[in-house]
Amino acid sequence: MGVKTGRQWFASDMSITRLNHAVLYVRDAKRTAEFFAKYLGFVPTTESPGGVFMQCSAESMNDHDLAFFTIGDDAVDANSGHKAVGLYHLAWEVQTLGELVQLQDVLKEAGALVGASNHGVSRSLYCKDPDGLEFELMWAVPLELLDPERDLPGISPLKLSADIERFGADTIGRRTS
Repeated sequence: MGVKTGRQWFASDMSITRLNHAVLYVRDAKRTAEFFAKYLGFVPTTESPGGVFMQCSAESMNDHDLAFFTIGDDAVDANSGHKAVGLYHLAWEVQTLGELVQLQDVLKEAGALVGASNHGVSRSLYCKDPDGLEFELMWAVPLELLDPERDLPGISPLKLSADIERFGADTIGRRTS
């Protein structure tokens, strides 16, 4: 049981610091791993029968950040958010807006880009993997560059060219983990 203070919940005797990794069931682990490697630069670290483990970059401190397990071509689509509870998406951070633009172009060409949003404190692309599982790619606005009148949390259309004019293509985003 946690204690609510303001907008945050605090558990009495634990301190979770960040998400370490995610594991997804997919129709074909190798196919999904190839998608994440080709379009997002994830690096395979280990393969097992029916499973592939990957790091999001060579700088990752985790033995894996993402893993996939094959459950077969006859698996039904996930129905989360439609008529069932479940995970909506995972969000992966990029360092710069320039990288977000590059990924937008690559994922649009791959037919994987399904949406884009300005969340005030971050800029996001929404994409789907080969099984239709949604994921987010995001850049977090550095705290010192946030304008409390302009960058209100919420959802508005993404305008990357205007954001690059404002923040620069190579500005390192705020680490959120």
